[in-house]
Amino acid sequence: MHCRGSLDRIFEIREECGVFGIYGHPEAANLTYLGLYALQHRGQEGAGICSTDGHTMHLEKAMGYVSEIFSEERLKRLPGHAAIGHNRYSTAGGSMLKNVQPIMANCMLGSLALAHNGNLTNAAALRTQLQQDGAIFQSNSDSEVILHLIAHAKGSRAGDKFIEVAQEIEGAFSLLILLEDELVAIRDPFGVRPLSLGQFDGAYVVASETCAFDLIGATYIRDIEPGEMLVISKNGLHSVKATDSHRRAYCVFELIYFARPDSNIFGGINVNRIRKELGKSLAGSSHVDADVVIPVPDSGVPSTIGYAQQSGLTFDFGLVRNHYVGRTFIEPKNSIRHFGVKIKLNAVQNITRGKRVVIVDDSIVRGTTSKKIVKMVRELGQAKEVHLRISSPCTIAPCFYGINTPTRNELIAATHQVDEIRKYLTADSLAYLSIEGLRSALPNPDDYCYACFNREYPIGFPQEQLI
Repeated sequence: MHCRGSLDRIFEIREECGVFGIYGHPEAANLTYLGLYALQHRGQEGAGICSTDGHTMHLEKAMGYVSEIFSEERLKRLPGHAAIGHNRYSTAGGSMLKNVQPIMANCMLGSLALAHNGNLTNAAALRTQLQQDGAIFQSNSDSEVILHLIAHAKGSRAGDKFIEVAQEIEGAFSLLILLEDELVAIRDPFGVRPLSLGQFDGAYVVASETCAFDLIGATYIRDIEPGEMLVISKNGLHSVKATDSHRRAYCVFELIYFARPDSNIFGGINVNRIRKELGKSLAGSSHVDADVVIPVPDSGVPSTIGYAQQSGLTFDFGLVRNHYVGRTFIEPKNSIRHFGVKIKLNAVQNITRGKRVVIVDDSIVRGTTSKKIVKMVRELGQAKEVHLRISSPCTIAPCFYGINTPTRNELIAATHQVDEIRKYLTADSLAYLSIEGLRSALPNPDDYCYACFNREYPIGFPQEQLI
C-alpha cells in the first residue's frame, strides 16, 4: 500500500475511492487516465476506465496503481469521446479484481457502466431482496447492488430508472453512470462525498476533487448538488432533482485528511486553508512550552504550519518520509525494531536532538503507529520532550459512509481517556482539537457529518453494525 499521509491512517483507515468522468472529447480515455492519476490518493488497490464511441463501450481495469495498469497500448483499446474511471479501496467487498470498477453490464438500456464513491447503508437488505428476486451477483461490492437495481427499475427511460434507484438506496453515493452516448452524475441527498463539475476544451468533466481538473487544465464550474442528477449529452447539461435534500452532511474527514490539500471541495472550500485553520485552533487551545514543532508528513503539514504560526514556535521537518515505498517490500527475517514505520519515516536528529518537540498529526485511530513515531523521535531523534498534538477531535466511532474504519472497540479514544492514551503513546503531553475548535475553523459548520467524533449519525444504518 502506498504511503500517502500520516502513518496511523495508512495502516488503519482506508480511503473511500475516487471517480472521474468526461464527455465530449476525442481523447476521453487519456484524460480520464490523467484524472485518475491525480486522484490516486483516494484508492490504490485497483483502477479502471470505461469508454464509449457512441455505439460500443470498452472496459479496461486491473489491480494496482493507475500508472502500472494503463500503458499506452492499453489506453489505445479505449476509443471514444466519453469515459468514466475509478480508483478503488475496498470499503465494501474484498480487495480483488472482480470488485474493481467501473462495473459494466448490458440491460434494457443497452450497455451501461457505473463507478461509485461511498457506501450504501442498506446494501445488505437490498442485495438479499434482489437475490430473492433472481439476481445473480458477480462480486460482493455494494456498487453492484446499484447496477441490479437499475436493471430492475420500472421506469421506461434511463433518467426515470436512475431517479427510482437514487430514491431507493441509502447512505453515501457519488455516482457516475456511462451510457452509450450519455454521462450521468448523481450525488446522495446529504452530499457526503465531494463531486465537482468542470469544463475542458469544450468537454464537460466530473471528478471527486478539483485537483483532477488542475492536472488536465479544466475549469471548475460548480459542485454536483446533493440530491442532484446531472445528465451530460450532445444536448449539453440537464439537471434533475433526483432526491429531496433536507440537510447537508459533508464528510468532515475529507477536509481533515482525505482530500488533497490543493483541492477545493464542498462548494469551493480550499482544503489546505482549512487544515491551517485547524492547526491554529489547536495551538490556541493546547499551548505547551517547546522549541520546535514538526509534522507527521504528508497530511499533517498544513495543520503544523498553522500551529507554528499561531504558537510562534519554529516549524521544521523533523520527520522525513520516503516517497518511493511501493505496495510491497521485502521485510528482513531478523527482527528490526519499528521496521514498518522506519521504512516510511525517519527522524532528523539535528532538528530534534535535545529539544522539546511538538509533533502535529491529523488523527489517532488505534494508536499503535503514533506510539512508534513518538518513540522514534524520542530515541532515534534524541528529543528531550515529545508532545503530541492532534488537529481533529478524538475518533470514537466507526464510519458507515465510505471510510473503512476499525470497529468502535478498536478505536483507542472510544475506550480510553486522553491521559491513558498519552501514557500508552509514551508522550510527555497529548491534546486533541475539540469539536468546538473544529467547527470554528469551518464555513457553515452545521453542514458536516461529525459522527466519527460524536456518534451522531445523520443517515441510518443497521444498528448491529455499531460494535
